[in-house]
Amino acid sequence: METVNGEGANCSSPLSPLTVPPPSEVILLDVETEQTNNLKRSIISRPGFGSSGRHIPLLANHFKVIVKNPDEIFFQYSVSITSEDNRTIENKVLGRKVLDKLYQVYSSELSGTKFAYDGEKSLYTVGALPKNKFEFMVVLEDAYANRGSPAIDGIPSESGKRSKRSFQEKSFKVEISYAAEIPLKSVFLAFEGPKPEKHQDALRVLDTILRQQAAQRGCLLVKQSSFRADSQNFSEVGGGVTACRGFYSSFRPTRGGLSLNMDVSSTLILTPGPVMDFLKSNQNARDARSIDWVKAKKMLKNMRIKTTHSNREFRIIGLSEKPCNQLLFPLRVKKDNGTYDDQTINITVLDYFTKHLKIEITYSAYIPCIDVGKQKKPIYLPVELCSLVSLQRYTKALSTLQRASLVEKSRQKPQEKMQAITNAMKNYHYDDNPLLASCGISVEKQFAQVEGRVLEAPKLKVGDGEEFSPSNGRWSFKNKKPFNPIKIEHWAVVNFSAKGDASYLSRELINCGMNKGIIINRPFSLMEEDSHNRKYGPVVRVEKMFDQLLVKLTRAPEFLLCILPEKKNCDLYGPWKKMCLSDHGIPTQCICPLKITDQYLTNVLLKINSKLGGINSLLSIEQSSRMPLIHDTPTMIMGMDVSHGSPGRPDIPSIAAIVGSRSWPLISRYKACVRTQSSKVEMIEGLFEPQEDGTDNGMMSELLLEFYRTSNKRKPTQIIVFRDGVSESQFNQVLNYELDQMIKAYQLLGEGDAPKFTVIVAQKRHHTKLFQANGPENVPSGTVVDNNVVHPRNYDFYMCTQPGMIGTSRPAHYHVLLDEIGFSPDALQNLILSLSYISQRGSAATSIVAPVSYAHLAARQMGQFIRFEDLEETASGKDSVTSIGSIPIPKLPKLDEDVEDSMFFC
Repeated sequence: METVNGEGANCSSPLSPLTVPPPSEVILLDVETEQTNNLKRSIISRPGFGSSGRHIPLLANHFKVIVKNPDEIFFQYSVSITSEDNRTIENKVLGRKVLDKLYQVYSSELSGTKFAYDGEKSLYTVGALPKNKFEFMVVLEDAYANRGSPAIDGIPSESGKRSKRSFQEKSFKVEISYAAEIPLKSVFLAFEGPKPEKHQDALRVLDTILRQQAAQRGCLLVKQSSFRADSQNFSEVGGGVTACRGFYSSFRPTRGGLSLNMDVSSTLILTPGPVMDFLKSNQNARDARSIDWVKAKKMLKNMRIKTTHSNREFRIIGLSEKPCNQLLFPLRVKKDNGTYDDQTINITVLDYFTKHLKIEITYSAYIPCIDVGKQKKPIYLPVELCSLVSLQRYTKALSTLQRASLVEKSRQKPQEKMQAITNAMKNYHYDDNPLLASCGISVEKQFAQVEGRVLEAPKLKVGDGEEFSPSNGRWSFKNKKPFNPIKIEHWAVVNFSAKGDASYLSRELINCGMNKGIIINRPFSLMEEDSHNRKYGPVVRVEKMFDQLLVKLTRAPEFLLCILPEKKNCDLYGPWKKMCLSDHGIPTQCICPLKITDQYLTNVLLKINSKLGGINSLLSIEQSSRMPLIHDTPTMIMGMDVSHGSPGRPDIPSIAAIVGSRSWPLISRYKACVRTQSSKVEMIEGLFEPQEDGTDNGMMSELLLEFYRTSNKRKPTQIIVFRDGVSESQFNQVLNYELDQMIKAYQLLGEGDAPKFTVIVAQKRHHTKLFQANGPENVPSGTVVDNNVVHPRNYDFYMCTQPGMIGTSRPAHYHVLLDEIGFSPDALQNLILSLSYISQRGSAATSIVAPVSYAHLAARQMGQFIRFEDLEETASGKDSVTSIGSIPIPKLPKLDEDVEDSMFFC
């Protein structure tokens, strides 16, 4: 909202009888706030433990670490590697090769001291090296070390000379200098009191030792996960992409002592094998002639290949402009005496390989060659002689089918996962690691025993005053009605699917709605897409469909049902949502039913009902205003999330979304605010945006005004914030940047005192798994753990709210950073469990509290309003782009005022 209540900037603030201060006072307020906030907030310690619930014995994938020599000291050394031409070597694979060779040659100069190298700029030893500074010359015979000139005997280059073997000696200068001492004991002091300075450093050394051990076994490393080139670990997900199963391992401080957290993990790699097989799979092409070589050139760049005729490895820099049988290069003629004549002849790459090297070339004769040379000195190889090297990460976005396949093939039942982890603990031989052994570190092989508690599910209220208790995180709307059903009088169906039957679907939806108490009139129109329009792009198809629709409109429809031709991330989805929500302010529901069942239609109706202002279910204590610490004090509940673009795409902005509860004392209705911000920035930048006229265009202000408008003119005096997506290293930024921004937004609206805040980080991306000690099933819904495997000092706990019908459940990990409201552990855990049952999208508990889930959904949905692959075109529009640094940041289109306060994200 750019103005308060749609009026001028000088109007009174609705949160207070005080007027909004003029700009000069705003600046003074900011200065005072900054001075106050110089006293940095600290993360609170655990106030106690929960006790409610049914106790249950569990196992966790943490393994106790025994340290016999806790007084050992790690020594950190800075490492600098430069090539013969004084280029700094930054490639981790090459860096590890150089350091491995260094130890082979110069171990006596290092007194035989083993070290752990992080692949970048640091190495660690147990005890000191003989000197504080070393300088070595290391010679590698490995050709792949020379990335600038990958060539081998007999490969033609445009210089006219046969390129010499690049598998020649290359020299590197390695400088090692003392940096710091890191006592191992600091890890154990972390369990006893204030956080020691070297605590995280010591853990980093231990994790570096694990990574080096995996690297020396030829594994692909992805942070703390390692993956081996074993076909038993591979599962194809389509499009030339393979899921590779590996293992995560990291040392963690817990209340039970130091532990090794071991888990199964997955990453995506390029399917190893012939390059042509990859291209056909990636483009779904029948043969080489069907390949789009423009796309292929972009896709293949920087991939590593091996040649079948020489078994040498190269990196692809591009493709030739001409096919193999037309691509000429000058070749020097060899004399009878073995020397070369000064004269050259022009010869095609095809003739060179077939006539000079006697290698048969078939389909590659008529397609471009792979270029593995330098930008100005290309070196060409026929495609059919090239195969992709194994264990190359695939970091581009997945299609819907690929993502579904990945989820399906990554699933493991609890007992399968436990067995895989048990086998990994045996096979990785951590006790044989010389660096760990020198510290007297050994790892027990038994899963950690923990005590869980199963909290009672909250009772829910639906239509006709019915109250019930969900069973294991689920319930059914069969024979039930929504708490507050809506009525739809004027609506239409648009059908983009050639297979979808709009008439049949609308009849079934109306009948299902009637049984659920949702009255739906017959649609005023069933719009079928003209088959000729399917040849156009998604934006044009949507525009043409809306042109058809506008002709038939007599008044604005209350709702549009859209049948898409593909499930979920169809390319029509983003343009359609933008057209409806931003351009016309019409609520819409997209569907793509594979099979029309009563359950499917019920779930669709629940989403429609919530988008149009209805309420599907409420917590019983919410409906009766009996929420502890909330029903007597105006309380707003917030969810915050930031989603990022694909790795390696700095031009794609991040999407920040926050949701806030409205209509207090209810906690089931939410408003969302979504903005773009700098790429890969995790802290939310748009919370507070003061303007020159004294107003605030930030997201926090929007939520506060909406709360006030819908909560009987009451301002929130308590705010509970759930923050998703931040790591432990960013907790202090949440407390001392984002929270400050929220307080400033509150104060700028005319309020002097800040409300009480409770700030909780909710994490799903962690590696702690819980298993039943006495059965093969997943842990029950409502299971909470706040002992043994939790942090030794900080206030955290694990909670599993979903029933886990398929695969192994992953609990949410909640970290309480601040609690000014003063919840008891039991009250807070029960509140979080309750907030997992308020989602209006279906009839099951969410895996993480609903406000966080809503923020994620809002970011994902509005993020599709912009086609980020066309950023250059977007950047040409002045009104739609801001700029931070040199990278343009496209603004998201604003939601129409008719839908901006709705739960459009459901």
